[in-house]
Amino acid sequence: MPASTNPWLDTPQRYGRISRILHWSMALLFAWQFAGMILKVLLGWHPRDSWMLGTHAHVGFALLLVLSLRAAWALGNLRNRPSYGSGFIARCAGAGHCMLYVLMLLVPATALLRQYGSGRGFTWLGQIPVFAPGTPQPELVARINGTSDALGATAHGFLGWLLLALIVGHIAMVLVHHCIWKDDTARRMLGASRY
Repeated sequence: MPASTNPWLDTPQRYGRISRILHWSMALLFAWQFAGMILKVLLGWHPRDSWMLGTHAHVGFALLLVLSLRAAWALGNLRNRPSYGSGFIARCAGAGHCMLYVLMLLVPATALLRQYGSGRGFTWLGQIPVFAPGTPQPELVARINGTSDALGATAHGFLGWLLLALIVGHIAMVLVHHCIWKDDTARRMLGASRY
């Protein structure tokens, strides 16, 4: 089957099923993460109080794994993917997506560095060892944590809230494209197509 008609592969007109599965998987995982953190801030929940918060590290690591797959897939299909177009709006879209990818990497990376620096090990889902317990490195933790943890004022927390703001902006722009400009931008990732 030629790549242009294979529904699993990206084309210049739309994202294929693999890209859409990776995108929407991450969207669901992020929704879980941010819902838990918003409840923590609003209700003062602690991981011991809520199973949802207790999954935060494990879901975060899953996001890092899916991001790795998504980035590899995107780079491998760069020439086949829909383009942002040209002009100022297109450059903003490209910059926004680049910032999303950078933050999607930095947020879990800072959490893992903080965990490593604390000397505690990390075993994903209680079964898969990522790194073993070691010697605490307080200077590393201090650099990541900053001076306070109010509303997530650590590198991990601050970058996480910044990522949420970018995601909200991303969703808002999709709605602008779909509802106001009435173009096919949303359909490229939703799977609906006029092609």
